[in-house]
Amino acid sequence: MNRTLRTAVCFVAVGGLALGLSSCSEAVDQVDKAVNETYEVTYEVTGKNIDSIDFHGGGGKAMEPKIESVSKPELPWKKTVTLRGIMPAAVMPVATDPEGAQVTCKIIHKGKVLEEQSAEGLVTAGGCTAESPITE
Repeated sequence: MNRTLRTAVCFVAVGGLALGLSSCSEAVDQVDKAVNETYEVTYEVTGKNIDSIDFHGGGGKAMEPKIESVSKPELPWKKTVTLRGIMPAAVMPVATDPEGAQVTCKIIHKGKVLEEQSAEGLVTAGGCTAESPITE
């Protein structure tokens, strides 16, 4: 009886290990796909007296994206970019007007607003950052 119990436990342990390795392999495949998959977002910025807009334009590494910049943008401003993998989408309008400024930014993916922020004031540094939709 003891030998039968030991055999059953070994069988369950080995079966669980094989199942665990299979799940691990699937997880690695999903990570590989997420790292290489691309997605498009559209940044929109509206308001008044905005001095510059910084945004992730798609270059660089996932955790160190290349930041592109536009000085004295014509408003409303809109830009569609292609990002890769887990790279977050981010747009950062900056306004430094002593009379006050207004800033609204949006990040849109496939018609859905992923993030929207608004700010007003003497020195306004509004910004929107959204998690990659690939990680969902």
